[in-house]
Amino acid sequence: MNDPSARGAYTWERSFRLWDGYFAIVWAATLVFVLGTDDPGSPFPVVSAGLLIPLIPWYVAVGRPLLQSEPPDERHALGYLAGALALFLPSAILVGEARLITFALVAQCFMALSLRRALVAVTLINITPVVGWALLWRPGFRDVFSSSLSALVTLAFSAVVGSWIIRIIEQSQERAELIAELDASRHEISRLSTEHGALAERERLSREIHDTLAQGFTSLLMLVQAVEAELDHDLPQARRHLALMAETARQNLAEARALVAGGAPADLDGATLPDALRRLAARHDATLDVTGPMRALPAGPEVVVLRSCQEALANARKHAGSSTAVSIALAYADDALTVSVRDDGCGFDPAAPAGGYGLAGLRARAAEVGGTAQVRSTPGDGTTVTVCLPVPRSGS
Repeated sequence: MNDPSARGAYTWERSFRLWDGYFAIVWAATLVFVLGTDDPGSPFPVVSAGLLIPLIPWYVAVGRPLLQSEPPDERHALGYLAGALALFLPSAILVGEARLITFALVAQCFMALSLRRALVAVTLINITPVVGWALLWRPGFRDVFSSSLSALVTLAFSAVVGSWIIRIIEQSQERAELIAELDASRHEISRLSTEHGALAERERLSREIHDTLAQGFTSLLMLVQAVEAELDHDLPQARRHLALMAETARQNLAEARALVAGGAPADLDGATLPDALRRLAARHDATLDVTGPMRALPAGPEVVVLRSCQEALANARKHAGSSTAVSIALAYADDALTVSVRDDGCGFDPAAPAGGYGLAGLRARAAEVGGTAQVRSTPGDGTTVTVCLPVPRSGS
């Protein structure tokens, strides 16, 4: 039974069975006391018991379903209690012992009615039988006094216990509402978490595609344009660019396979970071300078450095021009790894709005591993992209 609502209904059904048992015990005890009245030959105990017997089917058919509803309909509850009183009051007036069933009826009043109406009904249940009994049988003052005192004590007890019952019911309803709200909030959090995870994964795939396949296709298009311009007057250069096109296509295919498999970038597969950057620099006619003691690092920072270089080189080729000189500087420090990509192209205004995934994706990648990415550029004076990432200290 995994459904919370089903568990709640089952728990409520079990708790209400306790009330069923309580009402049955009170009803049975009342019948015993009524039939055991010390009044030989009198028909009134039998008549009183006969009036009490229909209370059980009346409760089972009408009262129980009404009391189990959330919340009980007060209009129908008043009708049910009126029917119960029509059986109870004559019985209690005829035989005083029938008043014992008051303890069952009082509880039902507080379960079915508001506090004000319940107190009125309880007062009627406790006082009316005594008044009717006294008027019918004209007992002595002592009997009237003791019965009246007993009725008042029972009324006070009923008011206290009934108020407690209503408070418990209100608390149970409040708790049920809180549980329902909590359950709804949990489902909403789960839905939002799923949506957030999907958006984050979509963003990650967008960056991966932009940094690998899209840049590779851009390089291929630029190489095609260069080859078309060189076919008529510079065949050796055209052949070199064709070879570079083939290498770029193979690299793109390897990146696509790595992306699908969820593995490391193709350039880093079985190679060190400087080796991967050297191959990347060769494909973009760039130079590489490595400083500091090279060492193995976690995959996260190395992937960020490689993707940042790919993005910066693609931007340099796309915006600065194919004849632009580009240099890459990779610096190993004790607790940091820094890479800078510098071109001497036309530059741009970093404050101008930028679209796409380029620089925003570069900064997002660096932030994911606790690093920073800076872009310094001036129109006419080239561009420098610097990414600094924290890494474990050497020897730690």
